[in-house]
Amino acid sequence: MTPQFITLEGGEGTGKSTQAKRLAAKLGEHGIASIVTREPGGSPGAEQIRDLLVHGEPGRWSALTETLLVFAARVDHVEKTIKPALASGKWVISDRFTDSTYAYQGVARGTDREIIRRVQSAAIGDFKPALTLMLDLPVSVGLERANARPGSENRFEQFDTAFHEKLRQAFLDIARKHGDRCVVIDASGGEDQVAELIWQSVSKRFSL
Repeated sequence: MTPQFITLEGGEGTGKSTQAKRLAAKLGEHGIASIVTREPGGSPGAEQIRDLLVHGEPGRWSALTETLLVFAARVDHVEKTIKPALASGKWVISDRFTDSTYAYQGVARGTDREIIRRVQSAAIGDFKPALTLMLDLPVSVGLERANARPGSENRFEQFDTAFHEKLRQAFLDIARKHGDRCVVIDASGGEDQVAELIWQSVSKRFSL
């Protein structure tokens, strides 16, 4: 079977990291080897850039600077992690990819979509996932979950509620515009319930 690139997208606290690991385990039960990765990050160089993006005050970077940093990390991630894994026959499951840039730096922070598109074209061309799972959750619930997590990677959680509402709508809009690639997953249920919804979508898409 052809190895596939799957992404999980959504706002803060939607459970992407947890569900990415669960999906990898489920694929393993079906004899499919996979890796779980993340953005920003996913390769040594990209993880260094991640540190610049997820720590510090909300306003430390302009929206355009953020966009360029995210794509710098993404190029390294694609070149050093994603494409080599696919070439070796492994599926790749990524917690975030380009849709997050259009949502966070684009809609929520105001970078012109055409600028993002041009940077994307120069950075990774037409490389994209075969399936994107949009985990959707009310903003208040997502932020409560996100703020309960340990650690200092909380720069984006510090943006106001209006920012996060824009994010949620941006992801839903992306899913509507790209229905051939995106499936919206109701992330308000329990972990097991969400995992089952994800597996239904994945197994249907790839006839597993």
